[in-house]
Amino acid sequence: MAESFGEYIRNLRNGHGYTLTQLAAKLGIDSSALSKIETNKKNFDAKLLGTLSEIFSLDERTLKNEFYSETVAKILFDNHCSEEVLSIAATKINLLKNKNIKQSSLNFK
Repeated sequence: MAESFGEYIRNLRNGHGYTLTQLAAKLGIDSSALSKIETNKKNFDAKLLGTLSEIFSLDERTLKNEFYSETVAKILFDNHCSEEVLSIAATKINLLKNKNIKQSSLNFK
């Protein structure tokens, strides 16, 4: 996605013919909050990703990937981190996955 997550939501909303008020009501937030999200003045609440995916019949995993990739990018940018952080993070993710696999394979008797 070449647009921000907020712009993505606005494009989805417009494409499906929803007003700000209509989509905000479906998400359980007020229209002013949704307006701020769409203009990148407020962050989208990750707890609403499932609801958003249902409203627009989107794959929730893809939606999460888009949301969290932007969240991580903002954190790295705001903290002046190099792109090397991404490869280090990928290594750490694999360590966490392996740790979880080992823990789930333990047999307790």
